[in-house]
Amino acid sequence: MNHALRAFRHRNFRLFYVGQAISLIGTWMHQIALAWLVYRTTGSGFLLGLVTFCNQVPLLVVMPFAGLLSDRYDRRRILVIAHALAALQALALGVLTLSGAVRTWQILLLGLLYGVIMAFETPARQSLISQMVASREDLPNAIALNSFLMNSGRLVGPSIAGLLLVFVSEGWCFLINSVSFFAVVAAAIMMRLEPRKVPTRTVSLLAGLSEAAGYAWNARPIRVFLLLVAWLSLTATPYPVLMPIFAKDVFHGGAHTLGFLVGCAGLGAVIGTGFLATRPNVLELSKLIAATSATAGIALFLVGVSKIYWLSLLLMAFLGFGIIVTAASVSMMLQTMVEEDKRGRVVSFYAMAFLGVAPFGGLMAGALASHIGAPATAMISGGCCLLGAFLLSRHLPSIRADLHRALIRLPDET
Repeated sequence: MNHALRAFRHRNFRLFYVGQAISLIGTWMHQIALAWLVYRTTGSGFLLGLVTFCNQVPLLVVMPFAGLLSDRYDRRRILVIAHALAALQALALGVLTLSGAVRTWQILLLGLLYGVIMAFETPARQSLISQMVASREDLPNAIALNSFLMNSGRLVGPSIAGLLLVFVSEGWCFLINSVSFFAVVAAAIMMRLEPRKVPTRTVSLLAGLSEAAGYAWNARPIRVFLLLVAWLSLTATPYPVLMPIFAKDVFHGGAHTLGFLVGCAGLGAVIGTGFLATRPNVLELSKLIAATSATAGIALFLVGVSKIYWLSLLLMAFLGFGIIVTAASVSMMLQTMVEEDKRGRVVSFYAMAFLGVAPFGGLMAGALASHIGAPATAMISGGCCLLGAFLLSRHLPSIRADLHRALIRLPDET
């Protein structure tokens, strides 16, 4: 099979891929409709940031414990339960919106609930990929293909949402998302997974977390990569908070303008993950991350400068490319070098850095945009992201040497 598609040799991964493809389109339709609903009804950049904060801050609090549970218990069962609950949450928001009874406090409360659900779903889903492919050689490719899929959803979902919102209420997007969650549930039930060895030694939750935290901190590549992703998440990843403001106030457009702006970032991310799927090994990825994080920073800065719509769409593609290649490269390197009995917890640390820090970035971006405007906020955020890339580049050679030694020491799990 083609090198870039080698993970599809595994039946379980193929099932997961189809189910996830359907679900992700619904998820991104939901996100765009939610952002448009909030800004259309309130006109507040701060509330846009607050909604993002409520959707994602539970990840930072709950994720470490969820990662430990995914190491101790059946990851597939956690995934099924989480997606069923997420479907109910989207259904509730859809019914409230279509009935005209939805209020901002309800959106915030349901966002918190969604964040808690996703805190359990994320480490279980990402760790389960290692069971689907059952080969450390194919694992980086599976992670890259999964990232490609997630960002294809970001490309397709916002575009569909932008077109739907011209004709129907945001509530229909929420209802479609509710149904789409069951595609993953069906795929997970159909998988034939080998029994996974679970730890026989039982320790307390805090002791288990402390063990994994010490492991991650003492391994310099893991520590630096997690810090990089956290900084990227704080400065560049919250760009969706600013996009409704750009769409309405800078480019004087509507929901379709918002959909195309976010969709172009998704297009760049799709191109980036397609590029990652062709990379032969994780050591080559370690050469890229300083340049790709710098690309994200420069693109976001120029988005703030640009007043030309087509140029901003192009810059959004570069922004999406830089963010996802950096974040997905780190994920691929971490999951390849981490020991299986700690994978769920280290994946949860990664998700905390990438998803859990983002709400604080979104809250900061929304608050700052309310005072100085979205363009100035984008320029400041892009400059800060670029600074982080510069600091990383100074230490990258020694980090790559540490990564190489860690991969050599790690036994084959296949």
